[in-house]
Amino acid sequence: MVSELFNANKPYTAFHYLPNGHTMTHPITILNAACHPAPYPYYASLREGPTLVFDAELKCWIASRAAVVQQVLESPACAVRPVAEPVPRNIAGGTAGEVFSNLIRMNEGQAHALPKQVIQSSLRKLDLSGIAAHTYQHATRLMSKYDVRKGNGLTPYLFDLPVHVMGSVLGFEEDALPALASWMADFVRCLSPLSTAEQIDTAHNAAKALQNSFHRLMQDSQAKQDGLLAGLQNEAGQCGWQHAEGILSNLIGLLSQTYEATAGLAGNCLVALQAHPILLQDLRADTSALAQKLSQFVAEVARYDASVQNTRRFVNHDCEIDGQPLQAGDVIVVLLAAANRDAAANVDPDLLQLDRPDRKVFTFGHGRHACPGQDIAERITATCLSHLLSIPAFDFAALRWTYRASLNGRIPVFTHNI
Repeated sequence: MVSELFNANKPYTAFHYLPNGHTMTHPITILNAACHPAPYPYYASLREGPTLVFDAELKCWIASRAAVVQQVLESPACAVRPVAEPVPRNIAGGTAGEVFSNLIRMNEGQAHALPKQVIQSSLRKLDLSGIAAHTYQHATRLMSKYDVRKGNGLTPYLFDLPVHVMGSVLGFEEDALPALASWMADFVRCLSPLSTAEQIDTAHNAAKALQNSFHRLMQDSQAKQDGLLAGLQNEAGQCGWQHAEGILSNLIGLLSQTYEATAGLAGNCLVALQAHPILLQDLRADTSALAQKLSQFVAEVARYDASVQNTRRFVNHDCEIDGQPLQAGDVIVVLLAAANRDAAANVDPDLLQLDRPDRKVFTFGHGRHACPGQDIAERITATCLSHLLSIPAFDFAALRWTYRASLNGRIPVFTHNI
């Protein structure tokens, strides 16, 4: 039980060891930890403090230990959005806000239980070997568009690939995929508190273009009665989910999650391979077991260097978390990445271990808000890495990167020619 105030926003200086052997220091706070070069010592310092602490400056509680993070994510009193603001005010009233209002991952209650069931059921039916085949196909095609040996080619390649894969799975034609990826890039920018007014206007336009595109796709899939989308619509009808706009919005939401989370996961895997050259050498040498090892590696990187570092929960009625009384209206910053590296959840948490037993990962959420696309994101990433490993000229040691400005996403932006 904790009653004291704790200023987790007080700068903490971390040393970042660069590939060229030099060091640099950056002050780290809860606001920039996700995109900081080395946030994990800071997270460790938070875990060593009270189990649930209050940041007096930011007026929010912070959960960093695995047991407390799990308790917050499981609590019915802790919602994804504030009761009084179900849609972020900066996008409310526009098309992007309309899409957001229908997203099952951003809403609570019985009204969203049925849509969640339908979408999760449809995604579980996807053949992951088919996802891998689509990934190989689009990885090869995008190679002709982007030079992945250069930072300005590798970064857009990692963002476009998952959208092209899932766009194909949903039934979009090949020539529609570049526009789909471009609209998705514009749309996701409005989902950050750091968005500018110009980015929000562009996101509304992109959301409208995505709606129109999905409307046409849904009509075509119903006429053909074939593929994932037709199956999803049929299951929705059988279950009584008669809300075409809701289905459409959640398909856009699926692509938006795929776009950033998978690009971040793939990028963090590349960063980890540079930091573990013996592992890289082993992966390149043992091609017979490559698929299995890459699957284990991606699952471990999702824990070790999470692409989603934190999330927020809003207390909708008075409750108690880990013995600490909370009031309706309180905000909790849930440090998923810190919980991933809690020794109480994972033994030797600061080691990257492929065959880790009983791996506990919070990156993709937990409980009723666990991401249904986790297996898809990991399969796309593993297949993407397999493709890059097959390129002799792809030099992992030469990679250089910064991190995209974000409050919660850890997404490398590669900047240097390879």
